Amino acid sequence: MAEKTIMLCCAAGMSTSLLVTKMQKAAESDGIDAEIFATSAADADAKLDEKKPDILMLGPQVRYLEGQFKGKLSIPVEVINMQDYGMMNGEKVLKEAVKSIG
Repeated sequence: MAEKTIMLCCAAGMSTSLLVTKMQKAAESDGIDAEIFATSAADADAKLDEKKPDILMLGPQVRYLEGQFKGKLSIPVEVINMQDYGMMNGEKVLKEAVKSIG
């Protein structure tokens, strides 16, 4: 089992899939043992129960869900920086996730 589990969530789970790939490459090159996966907002609750992530990172397009998730989860919930998301900067998003997990 990975040391850190990072869940990304966006409207359909499609755009974050590319970001997951870039984050996994960054994790490998930085020696970080992490399971990183993406899901749609509609499937988020099921994935939270199934995978038990250490952090939930929301794509900017679903930032409106932040309060809802923060109210019911005991893990960090962060909105991915819009610029990092748009540039698919996996290394920067990974660093934010690891920093938030602590």
